[in-house]
Amino acid sequence: MIKKPFLKQQGFTLMELLIVMAIIGLLATLIAPGIIKKFGGAQYDAAKARISVIETAIGTYRLDVGQYPRSLEELVNNSGDAKWKGPYLNESQLTDPWGKKYQFKRPGSGGRDFDLMSYGADGVQGGEGDNADITNWQ
Repeated sequence: MIKKPFLKQQGFTLMELLIVMAIIGLLATLIAPGIIKKFGGAQYDAAKARISVIETAIGTYRLDVGQYPRSLEELVNNSGDAKWKGPYLNESQLTDPWGKKYQFKRPGSGGRDFDLMSYGADGVQGGEGDNADITNWQ
């Protein structure tokens, strides 16, 4: 019968652990900014898509009631109109990815029937990058 030698398991040395931690830290500092930038871009894209959904709901409301709503809340709650067949949206759909209400103005500027916008991450009109305004006419 052949005897197998007893295998002695060894752990990692402190030096090996420090090297692995340094490599992980280096990778995190190189990759994290790109991930954060992509996340901000995803929020912008989500706000733009939500504006399209709200525009569709506004169009449906107009077909049912015969006029555009006075506020976005009329898409969620009936204001007393007998022709209203909503709700056309959920309350949560009236909030942008940064937790702020979409802005609605009727009549809109530039001859548009209405303006619909999000002021971006900072919630202030104007800005660039993640803080840029997102509108239904862009």
